[in-house]
Amino acid sequence: MALTDLISAAAIIPALRANTKKTALQDMSERAATVSGLPARDIYDAVLQREKLGSTGVGKGVAIPHGKLAACGKIFGVFARLERPIEFDALDGEPVDLAFLLVAPESAGADHLKALAKIARVLREPHVTTKLRAARDAASIYAIIMSDDLAASHAA
Repeated sequence: MALTDLISAAAIIPALRANTKKTALQDMSERAATVSGLPARDIYDAVLQREKLGSTGVGKGVAIPHGKLAACGKIFGVFARLERPIEFDALDGEPVDLAFLLVAPESAGADHLKALAKIARVLREPHVTTKLRAARDAASIYAIIMSDDLAASHAA
């Protein structure tokens, strides 16, 4: 599974202004609604429900919030670079400034896990996160995600 299958340039938020985890998830859910046609509230509720099980802040400033929806037709994502790091209850206790929200159909099963693993693989690379933190516009961020996705695919 490639990140190109999960995200479009329209799903990139280059400078998300959020002071809390809740606000960040709401704003990312709004963008997810725009790119998918699904109701923002349904996306937010699914992601929040998953977040209650345990934080999706995976460490080193990265979070991968995710949720499943019956009405969702295919797995897709939204990426945000936050203007300022926010508290996210991450596993390492560090604030988050890079977030990749993933939405999947309830029936996605293994594909949902493969997508999460792919995102985690790309976002745990220090050279990738450094470039993403330095990028200032959606086109640059999308290009970084795509180029590192291709590099990771060839290395695997």
